[in-house]
Amino acid sequence: MTRNAKINALLLLAVAALAVLPLVLGLGDHKEEPFAGADAEAETAITEIEPDYEPWFSPLYEPPSGEIESALFAVQAALGAGVLAYYFGVRRGRRQGEERAAALRDTPEGD
Repeated sequence: MTRNAKINALLLLAVAALAVLPLVLGLGDHKEEPFAGADAEAETAITEIEPDYEPWFSPLYEPPSGEIESALFAVQAALGAGVLAYYFGVRRGRRQGEERAAALRDTPEGD
């Protein structure tokens, strides 16, 4: 196994551990919604500190259910990942193209 393959395998294992360990260890079992988002946690903390708090802004769109909200978040994450993957793919392709062009320039004409 090459060095890069070992690093990739370790990274994949770390990501899987980050996803599975909270479930296995039972983190959040004492909460009503164990894995609520940061927005919900912040809203709860704010209302505990200041019960009369009025938000400055209201959402432009309020999804009718939590499932739709989760789906929209997943679509947003997928689009972001796609943009990043495209960017890094283009960068790598350009670098490989430059390396091939440099290798062709360096080879003698007779070969």
